[in-house]
Amino acid sequence: MQLLRKILFPISLVYAMVVYLRNFLYDKGVFSSKTFETPIICIGNLSVGGTGKTPMVEFLISVLFEKVTLAVLSRGYRRKSKGFILGDENSTVEELGDEPYQILKKFKGISVAVDADRQNGISILQEKLKPDVIVLDDAFQHRRVRCDFSILLTVYDKLYVDDWYLPTGNLRDAKGEAKRADIIVVTKCPLSLKAGERARIINKINPKPGQDVLFGFIDYGKQLIGNREKVDISALEKVEITLVTGIANPGPLVKFLRDQGVRFEHLRFADHHFFSANEIALLRQKEFVLTTEKDYVRLNQQLNNIYYMPIAFRFFKEDEKVIEKHLRTFMRPNS
Repeated sequence: MQLLRKILFPISLVYAMVVYLRNFLYDKGVFSSKTFETPIICIGNLSVGGTGKTPMVEFLISVLFEKVTLAVLSRGYRRKSKGFILGDENSTVEELGDEPYQILKKFKGISVAVDADRQNGISILQEKLKPDVIVLDDAFQHRRVRCDFSILLTVYDKLYVDDWYLPTGNLRDAKGEAKRADIIVVTKCPLSLKAGERARIINKINPKPGQDVLFGFIDYGKQLIGNREKVDISALEKVEITLVTGIANPGPLVKFLRDQGVRFEHLRFADHHFFSANEIALLRQKEFVLTTEKDYVRLNQQLNNIYYMPIAFRFFKEDEKVIEKHLRTFMRPNS
């Protein structure tokens, strides 16, 4: 695979030229960006998958949803539907896509919609629901919309500054476009992150004046959640566990489980994978299926032996006040 990526290097140069030209035309106003009345927070990255966008969306929801009327808009990647769809109690994971469906089920009282045309989706949300704030998921490259606040994510051990363009690398946008972000968040950091390492990464990223670089980590729950019960992770010593992942980067989860002394076989599938009947039949034969929350929403109606590992995004203490200060501007007075 790595050899093939190197062979495709000339194609990555063409890709980089196309990306540069597109951004240049937006910067010069040849391509236009639309501004909306509703404040819009954008979350995204420069690379493909695995930076922790959904945990970050859920973090924002947890901070804002009691203080504003909130809507989340996603394209609904790999959903089996078209156009604008507003989630409700009858929505399915096939209609919305796994991540929007997960958010819809987890947070009551917020609106979750999908539309590949973000301008159209925002316009409908403004007209029908009139939310105080709209969170755009995975939309940093979607320059047809002018956002009020942009959060750019990059992974601790896969910084965008060290990457290259598709298909040789994982970049889908130019490194220089990081200048459009209001804050850059380094995700999936080790809990042992030291001040010197923070400084080294900030120096490598080289933020523009006034642009904050913040650091966060994934907080794994110690109780696994199933349809009917919760199971403490410490109770898995004598259970034959099958870890099933359909996410871009299962490495941190695998490492966490191994650090906890959990023994398991790992069945790895592509990101946003919809499981076939044969794959479901195979998983039904397993004693204990452990998966991610994103995969759980695609599997839990078909399996009785499945549990997921809950996760949450956390900022390090020195960065909590900074992000709270930024988000306070989107809250109602006296919130």
